[in-house]
Amino acid sequence: MRIEEFITALHAGGWTVVMIATPTATTWIDLNGLAARTGCLIRVHPRPPREQDSLPQADAVVAAPMTFNSINKWAAGISDTLALSVLNEMIGTDVPIIAVPCVKSVLRKHPAYQESITRLTAIGVSMMKPDAVTTRADDGLATFIWSEIISVLSALNSPT
Repeated sequence: MRIEEFITALHAGGWTVVMIATPTATTWIDLNGLAARTGCLIRVHPRPPREQDSLPQADAVVAAPMTFNSINKWAAGISDTLALSVLNEMIGTDVPIIAVPCVKSVLRKHPAYQESITRLTAIGVSMMKPDAVTTRADDGLATFIWSEIISVLSALNSPT
């Protein structure tokens, strides 16, 4: 996903970047490299009950990439990963949330997906259009046009 470009651009814009990854994402991202780039540990699992929360107060949330599975679970209120738990909690705040689906066009036609997008949008999530922000790199991997996401983020909020 070449998220390093996104992190660099966010830092240049004055944002502090904290990442939460799903267990599946850990199989294809470099946790140590991303931690070094963000300056924060990448959280994957919930903290133990007696450990103090290490997540700072968020000014904004960018949920990317959001898979078909994650979008449908989130809309249903399922919190079976730390990432989904935090997203579900953030719905109850005034913090802007941008979701960036990375979903095949055939799956976007599934009624559950359509219902999930409608539900999340209705509660205030800014849902980006996959075709507007997704591109394929020379190696065939999907990546995002990060500048488009940053434009939406900047319009919703600015770092404090």
